[in-house]
Amino acid sequence: MKKIITLLLFVPPMFSFAQTIALTEFATGFSTPTEIVNAGDSRLFVTQKTGAIKVVNANGTVNATNFLNLSSIISTDSERGLLGLAFHPNYATNGFFFVNYCNTAGNTVIARYHVSDNPNVADATSGTILLTVNQPFGNHKGGTIKFGPDGYLYIGMGDGGSSDDPGNRAQNINENLGKMLRIDVNSGSPYGIPPTNPFAGALVGNDEIWAIGLRNPWKFSFSKANGDLWIADVGQSGAEEINKIPNPQPAGLNFGWRCYEGTNPYIMTGGTCPEQSAVTMPIAQYGHTGGNCSITGGYFYTGSTYPNMQNKYFFADYCVNRIGMVNGTTGAVSYTPNFTGSASYTTFGEDVNGELYVAASATGKIFKITDTSLSTTNFDKMTFSVSPNPASAEINLRMNNAKFPAAVKFYDVTGKLLMNANVDSNLSSLPTSSLQSGLYIITVTDQSGASSSTKLTIK
Repeated sequence: MKKIITLLLFVPPMFSFAQTIALTEFATGFSTPTEIVNAGDSRLFVTQKTGAIKVVNANGTVNATNFLNLSSIISTDSERGLLGLAFHPNYATNGFFFVNYCNTAGNTVIARYHVSDNPNVADATSGTILLTVNQPFGNHKGGTIKFGPDGYLYIGMGDGGSSDDPGNRAQNINENLGKMLRIDVNSGSPYGIPPTNPFAGALVGNDEIWAIGLRNPWKFSFSKANGDLWIADVGQSGAEEINKIPNPQPAGLNFGWRCYEGTNPYIMTGGTCPEQSAVTMPIAQYGHTGGNCSITGGYFYTGSTYPNMQNKYFFADYCVNRIGMVNGTTGAVSYTPNFTGSASYTTFGEDVNGELYVAASATGKIFKITDTSLSTTNFDKMTFSVSPNPASAEINLRMNNAKFPAAVKFYDVTGKLLMNANVDSNLSSLPTSSLQSGLYIITVTDQSGASSSTKLTIK
């Protein structure tokens, strides 16, 4: 008996193909981009080291007028500049956003601003400084700021600079350098302290500290899917590390620097260094072979366009023109082949739909990360047949030796999932009138996990 099945559109994917990561040019004309964020809508906001925040529209065009320009109040020497941007979780109603920059004295400043009546322009007079952290050297500023799933603002702070953390600041709980800070921007004046911060209140240690032992957390991010925290900490000479902290994140973690670089003992200074068992070790790390020099952290993919990018954290290295991926379960690291030309990747970005972008400082371009792996060849092992093919409004799906129910998925040739259905009989009718003319891939996975794929042409 033939069954008529209703197809569901745009259902999150479950099937996985081999992947080929590609970079598609999305926007251009930037000078040393340092951050890409969204404000809960279709726009992207790009910060530049020299102080300007640019608005990028959904079609890749860049507004001529800056969202905000802080160039007159910042220092850009060494690794200083405008480094971070975060929109309040309730930005749509309160209009607040936050920036991380180095002032003319070279110190880190966290400030709050407000959007103007024009949604593409901020009120430049609305700045309120929340926190200033003195900086002894020109490098290792950290710079990223993000709101966590708990609603608090997280601030990544480098160890203050130079090399080898000469002041042993990252392990000093009375210093805000070399730390992940966490503050409550919705209470207190100018901010409140979350009561679960490890040194809050009368306890010894700075109230703002959430975790210690970081060298230079240039980029960190929270997964939109489950709130896990991913921190990419730039190494000294032997290990670039990626830390994964499952949600809910426990406060008071020690990531080890300068006692450990990655999993390797580094400068062990007697009683000031914890045992390795007391240190939160990275889920992944890599060395400086092959030209690597400085990790640029990214995001755990939560979009729905590219099924093969699921369960992967994306990152890059400033000195190598390729993209890296960490398996979110096993920690295994894989890489794309090297892309041609120069790149100097400085930041990743995530749009409102969870799709990913990366900025190449060497060219001033922003690229969208895509998966082009859905080849139309090598689908010779068939457990089902489709007729007619080419088709128009409907196809008949005949299953052979399948264990039901079986999941049927339609992809375009870029890997984008278009339709999804479940079938429970050997012969089913599936409507295809919503598909435009072109080539598609159908995959079927039965209850046993057996899968097969074939090509379908819509005329």
